[in-house]
Amino acid sequence: MREILIADDHPLFRDALARAVTQAVPDARLHEADSVAALQSLIELHPHAELLLLDLSMPGANGFSALVHVRSQQPGLPVIVVSAEENARVIERAIGHGASGYIPKSASAETIVGAIRRVLDGEVWLPPHLAAGAAPLAAAEAHAAAHVAALTPQQFRVLGLIAEGLLNKQIAYELNVSEATIKAHMTAIMRKLDVSNRTQVALLARHLAIHPALDDPADAP
Repeated sequence: MREILIADDHPLFRDALARAVTQAVPDARLHEADSVAALQSLIELHPHAELLLLDLSMPGANGFSALVHVRSQQPGLPVIVVSAEENARVIERAIGHGASGYIPKSASAETIVGAIRRVLDGEVWLPPHLAAGAAPLAAAEAHAAAHVAALTPQQFRVLGLIAEGLLNKQIAYELNVSEATIKAHMTAIMRKLDVSNRTQVALLARHLAIHPALDDPADAP
């Protein structure tokens, strides 16, 4: 039986995706998550899953960071991004970060079913207006992605909470660990990201945001 993962924090849309998957793959066994933390647990429990449908905006996703991390942890798992974002550059960046498809949430059920079948057949599926595929990532974004990919799942959770502006004490509470453990994670994260302080960690993470607040002039076309 083919195992397929669905990660979206909106129950109604998650249900719509489940119906589309069932139509595309009648014998599929579905596993659902409503956050990145829940998705990480699903991936550990179902390492042989054949497809992931991933919302970019659910808790813990922080832009493209969840896509980047999933691709590094499970490079053989095809990922279809499902998002309300329909900007062509956002779609190109998703493909640049390793997605095998991109489905706008405005797409019809028939379109979603077709996209799922195409990706399961080993193809890349994009909205018709963007058939050309991915454009090169900006240098700073590619650099950030390469470093985020090196994080362990727990370090990635800490990074996400840093990006949300939480302090070590708050992160420790959220993850139910000691503040000393978070400080140790911070040291490891800074080493892997090749930065020297917390502000630089947050700034690097911003390069993977859907709409980065800071643009690097050197990356401008």
